[in-house]
Amino acid sequence: MTAIASRLDTLIGLIARAVPPEHAAPDFSAADAFVWHAGEATLEPVERVNRIDISLLQGVDRARDQLVDNTMRFASGFAANNVLLWGARGMGKSSLVKATHAHVNALLARDGKDDRLKLIEIHREDIESLPALMKLVKAGGHRTIVYCDDLSFDSGDASYKSLKAALDGGIEGRPETVLFYATSNRRHLLPRDMIENERSTAINPGEAVEEKVSLSDRFGLWLGFHKCSQDEFLAMIEAYVAHYGLDQDAETLRAEALEWATTRGSRSGRVAFQFIQDLAGRMGRSLQG
Repeated sequence: MTAIASRLDTLIGLIARAVPPEHAAPDFSAADAFVWHAGEATLEPVERVNRIDISLLQGVDRARDQLVDNTMRFASGFAANNVLLWGARGMGKSSLVKATHAHVNALLARDGKDDRLKLIEIHREDIESLPALMKLVKAGGHRTIVYCDDLSFDSGDASYKSLKAALDGGIEGRPETVLFYATSNRRHLLPRDMIENERSTAINPGEAVEEKVSLSDRFGLWLGFHKCSQDEFLAMIEAYVAHYGLDQDAETLRAEALEWATTRGSRSGRVAFQFIQDLAGRMGRSLQG
């Protein structure tokens, strides 16, 4: 009997090592924002999110209003859409997502609502784990935006099928407490040569292209971001200067800002903030706090 018991203990030990331990349920009360680590299947709380105030996002008024409205409806328990923010680099796509999350939570707090909207960032390389993340979030019960920055797929990458499945939700449907927001430089998330290759090699080219393009169709709301005008660029500069209390002569500020944009060969929100960082540094100032 002793030998049998010893063998059973050994067998139980082997089975325990072979079966991965069940991960503890995430503590959603730890923070309002999290980063998803697919390898460990864990959510890391983010105490201080790297974001700017929504009032500083200039030149994207229509996209801002649409995203805030969609997010507020979702946070209030009403119907809302998955969102794809696409277009020009540096025009505030990811900044708008993070700023909107903070803005909506501030509105909820103002209205005396206790439950806060959660924001979870998933990295592009972890997209295949999106269904598992959504199941975890569904169990948590909080209204949550799952967010992926700079989402796109290269030729031969089949992980986009996981995204399609998660957005559609399969037989269960997408959890009503989860929305997916993504930013991308591509409107259709897939490179043109990938779509063209499918068209040229497929027995039915139309169906092959439809399979690739249909990914973007899973997003009910598309928000386009385009290169800003000179006036919009200067409005961004002026908003930053006022916000951070940088005392600078208006004409000098305008001339330096335009020269900065010319040397960069671009006008965008990112270039505007880089100019402000340079200006603050030359003035011996910090932008922290």
